[in-house]
Amino acid sequence: MLSRKNKLLLLKFLSLFSVVRGYNILIIVLAQYLASIYILAPHLPLRRVVFDLNLFCIVLASAFVIAGGYIINNFYDAEKDLINKPTKSMLDRLVSQRFKLSTYFVLNLLAVFVASYVSFKAVLFFSSYVFGIWFYSHKLKKVPFIGNFVSATLAIAPFFAVFVYYKNFDTVIFLHAIFLFLLILAREMIKDLENIAGDMAQNYKTIPILYGARFSKICISILIILTLLPALLLINYFDIGYMYLYFLAAVVLLILFLVILWKSRTKMHYVGLHNILKMIIVVGVFSILLINIDLVLNRIL
Repeated sequence: MLSRKNKLLLLKFLSLFSVVRGYNILIIVLAQYLASIYILAPHLPLRRVVFDLNLFCIVLASAFVIAGGYIINNFYDAEKDLINKPTKSMLDRLVSQRFKLSTYFVLNLLAVFVASYVSFKAVLFFSSYVFGIWFYSHKLKKVPFIGNFVSATLAIAPFFAVFVYYKNFDTVIFLHAIFLFLLILAREMIKDLENIAGDMAQNYKTIPILYGARFSKICISILIILTLLPALLLINYFDIGYMYLYFLAAVVLLILFLVILWKSRTKMHYVGLHNILKMIIVVGVFSILLINIDLVLNRIL
C-alpha cells in the first residue's frame, strides 16, 4: 500500500501529466518519427533514421516546447477551464501555479539547449516557437479567426521542423500537411462551439460568440470540404500504398461529420464532433505504416 505522502506525489505527477497532456506529446513524437521513416526519408535505412541524433534532438526539443505550451495555456485558461472542464481542472490544480511556471521556463530552456546541438538555425526556430506559443496564449487566443489559424499553425510546427531537416519538397508532403492543418483548424473551431460557456464568462471573442453558431458551422463546413480535396488527390494521384484505405475512411467520416454538425445543438454534440476529428488525426498517425507494408515487414524482420 502506498503511504499518504506517496499517494500525494503520485497525484501531483498525474496532475502535471494532465497539464502537459503527456498522451498528446507521445502521439506527436510517434508521428514525427513515422513521418520521417515512411514519408520524409523512405530512402534511408531504418537504423539511420531512428538513431539519428539530430532528429532525436529535434523531436525532444519539440516535446519540451509543446509541454511548455500546454502549461502556459493552462495558466492563462485556468478560470475558463473551471467552467468548461471542471473535473480536469480539479486534477490540474493539485500542482501550484508557481510550480507550473517554473516547469514552463525549465522546459523551454531545455528545448533551446537541446536544439543547440543541431544548429543555430534550430535554436532560432525553437526560440521563435516558444515565443509564438506564449504570444498566442497571452494575446491571440482571444482574437477570432486569427487565434484559430495561429493555433493550428503552431500545432503542425513540429512537423515543419522535421520537414526542413530532411529538405524533402515533394508535392505529396505538402498534401499531407494541408490535410492535417485543415483538420486541426476545424477541430479548433469545434472547440470554440464546445467551450462557449467558459469563453463567454471570460470575455473571449470567439467566432460563435461574435457571429453565432450557424456562421461558425458554415466556416467549419468549408474547412471540412477543403480537407476532402487533399484526401481525394492523395487517393487518386499519388502512390501512398494501403494508406489510401485510411483516406477513404476519413472521407466517409468527414461527410458523416458534416451531417452531424448541422444537427448538433448541445455541448455533448460538439464534444462528439471534436472526438471524431481527434480520432481521424490519431488513426492517421498509425496509418502512415500502411504507405509501404513490405517496407514495414522487411524492417521488422
